[in-house]
Amino acid sequence: MGQKVECEGRITFMDGTKETTLDLFDQLLDKHKVTTAFNTEVERVDKKEDLFEITTTSNTTFKARNVVIAIGKMGKPNKPSYKIPLSIRQFVNFNLDRCSKGEKVLVVGGGNSAAEYAYFLADTNDVTLNYRRDKFTRLNPENFKIIKEYAKDGKLRLKLGVDSTTLESEHGKPKVHFSDGTSEVYDRIIYAIGGTTPTEFLKKCGIELKSKKVEVDENYQTRTPGLYAAGDIVTETGGSIAIALNHGYAIAKHIAQKSKTRESGGQR
Repeated sequence: MGQKVECEGRITFMDGTKETTLDLFDQLLDKHKVTTAFNTEVERVDKKEDLFEITTTSNTTFKARNVVIAIGKMGKPNKPSYKIPLSIRQFVNFNLDRCSKGEKVLVVGGGNSAAEYAYFLADTNDVTLNYRRDKFTRLNPENFKIIKEYAKDGKLRLKLGVDSTTLESEHGKPKVHFSDGTSEVYDRIIYAIGGTTPTEFLKKCGIELKSKKVEVDENYQTRTPGLYAAGDIVTETGGSIAIALNHGYAIAKHIAQKSKTRESGGQR
């Protein structure tokens, strides 16, 4: 993304694909024996006296002295400006859920997520990557290289400089109309056109926003002591895992300092 970021903590992070990044974090979780809770969502975070109470959709409640909200913006994906007919919504995705092998797929977007979805699916599907601009400007070097190679080898098609304008059902399948006057029927459409700040969730956690960003101090602590925010929701540019990792390092240092002060009997 044209940003130069020096990693400040112990985690050395380099540009890579989504798969290599997930592999790195899986290894770190295993190495440090970090307990995880998947297939559930946090509904709200409440401060009750000295502890936070975290309520989840699985009816499980956690309690913690400190909480870090680092969910980015992709938890609330952007949707196209035009209407998606109810009859074909089952064939419209905002991630890779429900994708099957052998499908004719249109991926819409020009960022790293769109590129990764496209070349991941291209090995087992007929894939077209559609971006409204005539060239990619937001891809990291690794993703740009892979997309270029896949397109050159005929593994996926690029439809650049053209926008999708409307969507309709044709014999139960999505038919996409484009700004150049063409149209085509697909088995599945994946919109990877970014995300927005999860405002309602943050309000439930008692977090204030300013210019669509969470307000934090130099330690990335919100106005609620012990409640921190990191990643896209505290930055202007967003999209940088390395910057988010640096946020985490600063937060970890601050929590460690508070713990030492508490253990020595000083003020929190």
